[in-house]
Amino acid sequence: MIGGGIMSATLGVLLQELEPSWSIKMIERLDSLAVESSGPWNNAGTGHSALCELNYSPQKPDGSVDITKAINVNEQWQSSRQLWSFLVENGRIPDPEKFIHTVPHMSFVWGADNVEYLRKRHEALSTHPLFQGMQFSTDPEVIRGWAPLLLEGRSAKSLEKEPIAATWTNAGTDVDFGELTSILTRTLVDKGADLETHSEVTDLHQTMDGFWHVYGRNQSGDYHLRSRFVFVGAGGYALPLLQKAGIREIRGFGGFPVSGEFLRTSKPELVAQHRAKAYGKAAVGAPPMSVPHLDTRHVEGKTHLMFGPYAGWSPRFLKTGKFSDLFRSVRPHNLLPMVRAGLSNMDLTIYLVKQLLASPSTKFKDLQDFFPAADRNDWDRITAGQRVQVIRPDGVLQFGTEVITAEDGSIAGLLGASPGASTAPAIMVNVLQRCFPDRWDSWQPQLKTMIPATGPELSADPELAAETFARTDRQLHLS
Repeated sequence: MIGGGIMSATLGVLLQELEPSWSIKMIERLDSLAVESSGPWNNAGTGHSALCELNYSPQKPDGSVDITKAINVNEQWQSSRQLWSFLVENGRIPDPEKFIHTVPHMSFVWGADNVEYLRKRHEALSTHPLFQGMQFSTDPEVIRGWAPLLLEGRSAKSLEKEPIAATWTNAGTDVDFGELTSILTRTLVDKGADLETHSEVTDLHQTMDGFWHVYGRNQSGDYHLRSRFVFVGAGGYALPLLQKAGIREIRGFGGFPVSGEFLRTSKPELVAQHRAKAYGKAAVGAPPMSVPHLDTRHVEGKTHLMFGPYAGWSPRFLKTGKFSDLFRSVRPHNLLPMVRAGLSNMDLTIYLVKQLLASPSTKFKDLQDFFPAADRNDWDRITAGQRVQVIRPDGVLQFGTEVITAEDGSIAGLLGASPGASTAPAIMVNVLQRCFPDRWDSWQPQLKTMIPATGPELSADPELAAETFARTDRQLHLS
């Protein structure tokens, strides 16, 4: 497994449960785990379940709201909760409170059109088994009760001029994926897996006997490994590594890197007034990862507030990457798709340019849309993780994740971004099905033990959904 993040850790745990006798090795180029995308300050820590993220429920031209993706994301999120609950039961996660906490999820909008959209979204979702209990209100005092900070500085006159609305549910969570990665990797090593940090993969290729040969450098010098299966969970570096592997399935794929920033405060008076993850609507042209949100974060035993993200740009594919990453990823086979993606996403280009040119005061105004009484002196700027959006061979810029597997199933890699970490178990089960078809049927009993109810099963059965929620809440110590 190349890359010491949440994806490799999740796949490793699944394989160790399914095939205890297999030899597993995790390779990480940096000196510690989860330093890139999985790190707690490199992502928003939202347990992505579509409870609050409006980009998963777009409005159709006829005014109705499409909840198809929201349901799919929530179904995948339930797989995560179930796997983690299984690992708690079996002692592989000693204390879930180290990485997951109950934090209400809210959607918060202003303006008559957005209020009407949110009302329709609530009507479409609230009767579904996975979204029961979601509340909706346009009453400022009700919203103040849910999240007082959102009403601080809003006058009665401004509320008459610009109405507000919100949805609220206590089913949301905040997740420290960096801590979870460390917990899972520790249990991997305890059960016999090998972890090597300071180890950078420089090349890999497959020989006629089906084995992969992985070459790299560590603190002792150059090394060579031989394996029947390779998983590339290296974040932004997954694309160039899969290109080096030379598999046919990566041809035509490209990547567009997007960076970001957050504002953060740990001021107790502010933290006490906002216990929620409140998501708004994205600006025109903004990628889904740039949906503005004001979040409660639990990191290393302390509570903070974080707002953002503000989009940025760098040609690096990782925060610790190189300025040449983007340019070195261009190949004859993906040049045309990348050009097509650029030409068909001019609104994204314009948005990024505006974000890059925006002054600090202009950016702070975005926070004041959520929290009008915000004071710049209370907030610090932090740099978020680097994301590489997938450019498909047809020239479509894809927001989300893409699993790439070789035809023979001997190598797989993950491209893309959100909701990524939150849905890692569902994504890795997909990897297992695609890469080990000869073992898939024999694995079903154990997979069913780890993740008892999946996908449409939960959506179609309100009683099963309610029982699953109650059980995983109890096992993960969620209120």
